[in-house]
Amino acid sequence: MSSQSMLSQQQLQQLAPELQAYLATQLNLEVGQFDAQFLLDFVAARIGRQIYNKALDDAQQALSSRMESLQAAIWELEK
Repeated sequence: MSSQSMLSQQQLQQLAPELQAYLATQLNLEVGQFDAQFLLDFVAARIGRQIYNKALDDAQQALSSRMESLQAAIWELEK
């Protein structure tokens, strides 16, 4: 695994058994711990930034909506 991993070694170790179980049940594919960690690292490196940026965008939209609601409530109090 690269030193530029998006996931920590602890995260890889925690997620690998879940990936192994998924691959075994859904694809009837047995992979070892190292291979599962390597695949997780690869996928995280390829799509992790997009997922992170989407989550930030969703949070920003939720916050903006909440701020608009608060502003409307303040305007109501000013009347």
